[in-house]
Amino acid sequence: MKMSPDRRTAVAAGSLFLLTEVAAIAGAVLYRPLLGAADGRLAQGADTRALLGVLCEVVLVAAVAGTGAALFPVLRRHSEGLALGYAFGRLLEAAVIALGTVAVLALVTLRRDAEAAAGADVALAALHDWTFLLGPNIALGLNTVLLAYLAYRARLVPRFIAVLGLVGGPLICASAVAVMFGAYAQLSVAGSAAALPVFAWELGLAGWLIARGFGPGAGTAARPGAAAAEPAPVRR
Repeated sequence: MKMSPDRRTAVAAGSLFLLTEVAAIAGAVLYRPLLGAADGRLAQGADTRALLGVLCEVVLVAAVAGTGAALFPVLRRHSEGLALGYAFGRLLEAAVIALGTVAVLALVTLRRDAEAAAGADVALAALHDWTFLLGPNIALGLNTVLLAYLAYRARLVPRFIAVLGLVGGPLICASAVAVMFGAYAQLSVAGSAAALPVFAWELGLAGWLIARGFGPGAGTAARPGAAAAEPAPVRR
């Protein structure tokens, strides 16, 4: 059975959201030992794991940018400004993640070199941690609010899924600010709890788009710039 363009878009966007979750978790698990290496010394095989983690991050960057591009044709029917904001917001998020990935690559190089400048590896680890805070937390939170608001208003998905995003986006932003000011560590019980609604939102959104597609409101709005229909002449 041939799928409609909107159905193909929904499957593509849902698959990309799932890919972001898998790539983000796999990347963090693989390169985390590198960031916490004691005295800057790499355990055997840690550099290979870190490089595999970087490859996962490259996939993550492509998938994050891809969600904005994939959803743009549908979102612009309801608000071209917000649709552009979401697309560029995802590009910004991807760029910040890419910067953190470069920091991981530089760390691999430094820790392979026994005579690396003292403190440089610590600075690069800090750079990665800050990009992780600004990209997959603050930028992600803002992008989540934009998309969830459009999804709620246009009935693109069931409202309980959209509400998860409307709650989770501000929550993860607030948590990132708390981490920034030293209230608690990013990788902590509080930080993980604050990220759960966004995680549930992305999984729920991805699953719904793949299984059911967009809701009935996806194609009802007039396209931007479309002329308003003239009223029918009154019969005398």
